[in-house]
Amino acid sequence: MGILHHPIARNIRRKPLTVVAPLAVIFMLYLFLFSHRDSSKSNSRRTASKYSYKQKNKSWFNKNKDSVILRNLPKNHLSHYDLNQLTVSSTPLENKEEVLILTPMSKFLPEYWDNLNRLTYDHSLISLGFILPRTEDGNVALRKLEIAIKATQGNPVTKFKKITVLRQDSNSLESQLEKDRHAFSVQKPRRALMALARNSLVFTTISPSTSWVLWLDSDIIETPHSVIQEMAAHDKPVLSANVYQRFYNEESKKNDIRPYDFNNWVESEEGLKLASTLGEDEIVVEGYAEMATYRPLMAHFYDHNGDKNTEMALDGVGGGAVLVKADVHRDGAMFPSFPFYHLIETEGFARMAKRLGYEVFGLPNYLVYHYNE
Repeated sequence: MGILHHPIARNIRRKPLTVVAPLAVIFMLYLFLFSHRDSSKSNSRRTASKYSYKQKNKSWFNKNKDSVILRNLPKNHLSHYDLNQLTVSSTPLENKEEVLILTPMSKFLPEYWDNLNRLTYDHSLISLGFILPRTEDGNVALRKLEIAIKATQGNPVTKFKKITVLRQDSNSLESQLEKDRHAFSVQKPRRALMALARNSLVFTTISPSTSWVLWLDSDIIETPHSVIQEMAAHDKPVLSANVYQRFYNEESKKNDIRPYDFNNWVESEEGLKLASTLGEDEIVVEGYAEMATYRPLMAHFYDHNGDKNTEMALDGVGGGAVLVKADVHRDGAMFPSFPFYHLIETEGFARMAKRLGYEVFGLPNYLVYHYNE
């Protein structure tokens, strides 16, 4: 009797599903058990380090699928980054750590740009990012910025690694005059718009190779030329310089300086009590007589004869000149455009960073200077 006439063979020909179905079940169970075991191993390895981009699916089909894709893609199509190898140290220049300088800009000041060009940090390690409003003032600033960028990038001495310019999708205040933008009545809408702009800027421009982010306002026209190295030397997650302003003192008849940014502060009992009386959508705004918090302000702790490296723990920061470890942003610290513990924008960012477990500090004797309108 031939094999095809065997009773089992005849039964398979008549009812093939009686054999195929059990084999299919066994095959599916095999795939489930072994792929699940590999996934468990991958999960245990993933928890061993903060960032990992080396996990690959070991199942048969995904491996074959990846191979087909890889064969059909051009060379150098993928960039691999191991963020566990990214250093963020107190000696960033020696370790060739990349810095991202971010500036929301509604007007272009040549003094601001000249100060940038004079920074002694290796410009090939610095990327710049700007965001400008879609207003007439923003258009004028953009034209001036583009001219300055062409001149800087055409000079090998001043050329930066990369420059990104964004236009703001959200609205902006019509008037950017100092008296108008600092009026108490516009602080909540103005700073909510600023928060949106800052978030768009940082999350668009930050790269896997960014170690530090320096927030530098467009009207900060004077900093130490080694500001990046000197602030990074403190090795703090969030560190703010003290923003002052140069002016001519009519009383003394000589050039003088005065505090400008009052958003670097330490929380007070009065501030907490005030916040507890506010509605959910209300915010505490610092530096206004209409809302006295009696918080210790870093601006008032400047000591002309003091050590410029003196540190001061803070609960709120301004945006004038703040150096942030890039991982603080990667871990989710952003600029709330909504009341966050009754705080908004840069002060809300400081609170969010602290809620994530990061320390926030300021340098009361380390001055940078704001433009005097």
